[in-house]
Amino acid sequence: MKPTTLPVLPLAAFPAPETEPAARRPYYVQRLETHAARFPGVSAPHTHDFYLLLYITQGGGTHTIDLQAYELRPGALFFLAPGQVHGWELSPDAAGYIVFFEAGFYQRRYPASRLQSYPFFDPSHLPVCYLAPADNALAPLLGQLWAETGPPATPDDEVVAAYLFLLLELAARHYPEVPAPGAALARQQVREFSSLLNQHFREQKTVAFYAEQLNVTPNHLTAICQRVVGHPARDLILARVMAEAQRQLHHSADSVAQLAQALGYDDASYFSRAFKKHVGLTPEAFRRQR
Repeated sequence: MKPTTLPVLPLAAFPAPETEPAARRPYYVQRLETHAARFPGVSAPHTHDFYLLLYITQGGGTHTIDLQAYELRPGALFFLAPGQVHGWELSPDAAGYIVFFEAGFYQRRYPASRLQSYPFFDPSHLPVCYLAPADNALAPLLGQLWAETGPPATPDDEVVAAYLFLLLELAARHYPEVPAPGAALARQQVREFSSLLNQHFREQKTVAFYAEQLNVTPNHLTAICQRVVGHPARDLILARVMAEAQRQLHHSADSVAQLAQALGYDDASYFSRAFKKHVGLTPEAFRRQR
């Protein structure tokens, strides 16, 4: 039976390369291009139980976080808290740094309240800051952090934690403004909608269902999605279903009929037509591109 919720990936799902010590660490630091090559499946929507930083030094693409798409470009610095859903489309030349860390790693050395107070981990704030790519203090720090954790060196956890703390403290300086209450509420509601959607998209495809769960009207949910994300709720529901369909077509051997049934479609032909309209290819043609 297929899972009904999006899998939550733990830090253990991202082991260090074989050239590094085998001991499990409460953090992970890697060049983005290396990470994307080692774990190609992370381009599809997924979530984590740890914190994440992503910095772009080269290339571009799109980073979708809680249904909202953000531009990937040099100088872009992204932050994700545990439970946020994200996926990306990277250009072939995309490069940068990616950092994962468990809350406990930070909290053993610095106040837990400080970690929770960073604005970029608050859903009322945007999860990205666009820095000047050639002139900012965070880029060299990320390079030094990567050098500290990579082979042949054996990382010193205290040094790694100090680098991480400095990165977060400096990044917080780029978020001095408090969002307007209305904008904060709308973004929080969209984030809650994203969480519900990832739990129920296989069975529930109506705006009315999600609006009821959020105690708002369907019109209100449609309006805030349009304002925050740029697309109505109906389109976001379909996009989530089709993202999972594409993932399954790439990674499973199920027939199109089996896939349609798993995604809540009683009629495989109707699913195929909806897929082609959304993606531009039939499911069979899309699968042949693997």
